[in-house]
Amino acid sequence: MKIGIPKEVKRDEYRVGATPDTIRAFVEAGHSVEVQKDAGEKIGFTDEMYAASGAKIVGSAKEIYHNEMIVKVKEPQASEFPLMHEGQVLFCYLHLAPDPEQTKHLLERKVVGIAYETVTDEQGRLPLLVPMSEIAGRFAIQAGANALQIINGGRGVLLGGIPGVRPGKVVVLGAGVVGTEAMRMALGLGADVTIFDRSLARLRELDRFYAPALKTLFSTPAAIEKEVSHADLVVGAVLIPGKKAPRLVTRNMVKKMKPGSVIVDVAVDQGGCIETIKPTTHSEPTYLLDGVVHYGVTNIPAACARTSTEGLTNATLPYALKLANMGYKKAMLEDKGLMEGLNVFHGHVTNPFVAEDLGYDFHSPASVLR
Repeated sequence: MKIGIPKEVKRDEYRVGATPDTIRAFVEAGHSVEVQKDAGEKIGFTDEMYAASGAKIVGSAKEIYHNEMIVKVKEPQASEFPLMHEGQVLFCYLHLAPDPEQTKHLLERKVVGIAYETVTDEQGRLPLLVPMSEIAGRFAIQAGANALQIINGGRGVLLGGIPGVRPGKVVVLGAGVVGTEAMRMALGLGADVTIFDRSLARLRELDRFYAPALKTLFSTPAAIEKEVSHADLVVGAVLIPGKKAPRLVTRNMVKKMKPGSVIVDVAVDQGGCIETIKPTTHSEPTYLLDGVVHYGVTNIPAACARTSTEGLTNATLPYALKLANMGYKKAMLEDKGLMEGLNVFHGHVTNPFVAEDLGYDFHSPASVLR
């Protein structure tokens, strides 16, 4: 198969869809790979390293998008839509449910869009989302602690406090991978941490390992409102694979928060679980609304692009190789978890949540692949 690795064009995005080691694996499996010039330069993966691994270096995205399969990180941007062609396999994060414009273009171009964030494994977990969720959860506390500084518009609270002074109060919404990593980081700093979830089994598990330092609460609107109003930092960490994030914190709740408190909504790339969140960038990560500092960066792991790229490609390589070695139809028909990643196919929406949220007819992946 002919595989293309483009340079990411999303603002402040320096991750890349393949490392030189990834390229070598593709080439040794008999595939040809083109890498766009300077695709990994910012994180230390030079064109020379890619070439030494067997890739051909090309100068433009237009050349890259002539390939049969595109392996990248973030969803295509406006400049990339015209470059895609019918039947082309697009393997990357898509986050279509909150993005009707991207969905429309992918359907018009009749691409085969396989989304990292909805691929599942044998246990129903999200193996291609986990490494980025781990980074995003940990970084959320780092970003929140930074935003709490007076100079950045925050309350001037040190999350860990000092002897004789109370620590900052952190509220984490969701006890999945992002929420758990955020909770662990906050506890490590010495913060007062409360985590919400709707799974009592998960809350019991966390209580067993982290109580009494960690407080666990069942997620209800009343309980969230009460805790959020006293929080110094709120981390949104809720995910329903493929679907827009549920709104757990309303604007009225935000208005009751303390002036200078901080919201970091990691779910912003799925629409956000906090009503007042909007997408921001690493260059301009925060804004002030109702006296609360909001952090809505949609590609948080890009802040640690080298670590993120290595972690992501470790996870995606086996799936990308399967798609290339077997062809996408056979690969997905044999691997039901990989089939779960199929979001759009030749003009059809093949993810039920994307179809529901955006008003399209749903076509099951199995039916369109046969």
